[in-house]
Amino acid sequence: MHETELLTLLGVGFLLGLRHALDTDHLAAVSTVLAERPSLLASGAVGLWWGIGHTLTLLLVGSVVLAWGLHIPEKFELIAESGVALLLIILGGTLARKLYRERWHVHSHHHDGERHVHFHSHQRQDGHAHRHWMADSIRPLCIGMAHGLAGSAALMLMILATTTDLISGLLSILIFGIGSIMGMMMIGLTISLPVIYSRSIDRRLFMGVQGVASLASVSVGLWMLVTLVWSATGH
Repeated sequence: MHETELLTLLGVGFLLGLRHALDTDHLAAVSTVLAERPSLLASGAVGLWWGIGHTLTLLLVGSVVLAWGLHIPEKFELIAESGVALLLIILGGTLARKLYRERWHVHSHHHDGERHVHFHSHQRQDGHAHRHWMADSIRPLCIGMAHGLAGSAALMLMILATTTDLISGLLSILIFGIGSIMGMMMIGLTISLPVIYSRSIDRRLFMGVQGVASLASVSVGLWMLVTLVWSATGH
């Protein structure tokens, strides 16, 4: 492969990586994590760890495919995408369960012969005043790895259409991964803005934003499952 062709491939790969981060299932999954992180720094870290997990899986699969000349079977792609769909439903359901446990309700009591009514929340308090970076990184890292596995077949078809060289192929995947990391970090920072704003305005508004993220994740997951089943049955 000539140097110009390689640079063109890498440039296209980087742009595709940026665009790849905008896929609906990626946004839905990451939003469930971002909805619980009302911080620009934490949101950027979520995008970073998602991108690292995504890129690591692509590099692993790419190494095997390019080194041994293997082809990813269609059934594998179907199973991986089904796994992502189930993951979205679980992430959204987990967030919904958390919101239910911390729900707001009307609480009334009598004091000095008068009835008082106020809102009350079952919000749990964290046992630590700070969060641990390692614990916070595991979930987006695993989500990114799952997305990388599901998207590996399509990416490898694109790579194999341009080169079968191991080094060039892995370099293309790495550049694609860097693009997806940058894209997801920018998305994380963008999504965090309404989360941070709602948290600063009102706790109930903040929980409403979290509810939207939960509903979106479950909806996208169910839509993916229906689409996959519809496709697998030949409709």
